[in-house]
Amino acid sequence: MNREQQIYRVTWVGFFANLFLSVGKIAAGIVGRSGAMIADGIHSISDFATDLVVMIFVKVSAMPKDDDHDYGHGKFETLATIIIGMALFVVAVGIFWKSIKLVVDVANGQTIEPPEAIAFAAAAVSIAVKEGLYRYTKRIGEKVGSQVVVANAWHHRSDALSSIGTLLGIGGAYFLGQKWAVLDPIAAIIVSLLIAKVAYDLIKPGIGEMLERSLPKEQEDEIESIVLSNKHFSDVHNLKTRRIGSGIAIEMHVRVPGSMTVSDAHEATDDVEHRLREHYGQRTQVILHVEPRRESDKRNG
Repeated sequence: MNREQQIYRVTWVGFFANLFLSVGKIAAGIVGRSGAMIADGIHSISDFATDLVVMIFVKVSAMPKDDDHDYGHGKFETLATIIIGMALFVVAVGIFWKSIKLVVDVANGQTIEPPEAIAFAAAAVSIAVKEGLYRYTKRIGEKVGSQVVVANAWHHRSDALSSIGTLLGIGGAYFLGQKWAVLDPIAAIIVSLLIAKVAYDLIKPGIGEMLERSLPKEQEDEIESIVLSNKHFSDVHNLKTRRIGSGIAIEMHVRVPGSMTVSDAHEATDDVEHRLREHYGQRTQVILHVEPRRESDKRNG
């Protein structure tokens, strides 16, 4: 099974799981008189959108480079990651605002209708299913090196966190009595802040990539070390790096002995390009500019 097929498989699993959970939680919220569970079900519906984004954008990002995209379409995957992060942030703001209003209403003397046991059970099932989806999706995303799949995994985790808040709130209201129903919106406020943090962690690196941010210094040092492992190369300079979706692009200048033939220099270049792609993946794009090493450089070295 190739990379694209694995991504589609894990996304379809999440899609149908979200369908089951969304319908089940909204139904449980209606039958169990739980506004928190209905809201949690609506949160699960938002996962449909992200699943569709993953399937559409991964298909586009897998397209080979063409006349209009010399570096391929990898950044469409980055764009999808940012969209998922923004969707998470919107969900977090919605949960936060609604929960604040509920807390204010309770403080002003209003009461919240206590939920039924079915709503509590639905929250527990949701936590188990979404946590399982998170672990499965994250494992596949890291295996195939897909940022957008890992981002979608975190969306599953955010839904699990939301359900934990719902579980605590429903549990407090159901087991401790109506006066403790305010635990639901309080827990939801905490969950919304956690979701917002996850959204920030997804959006920040995605924007950095879209703005052509270089790879971390540790990774650039590693690249230089791989290049210098070829005995013919020295003095790596003008190193430029950037991430393109799940792949990276590397440009650099290196020096070789002035007496080296073009054929030998080409062979050494092929060797280094192979080592870099073997280490960072076949989507790695490498541009090496070879310069002759002067005798004075050799004596000074």
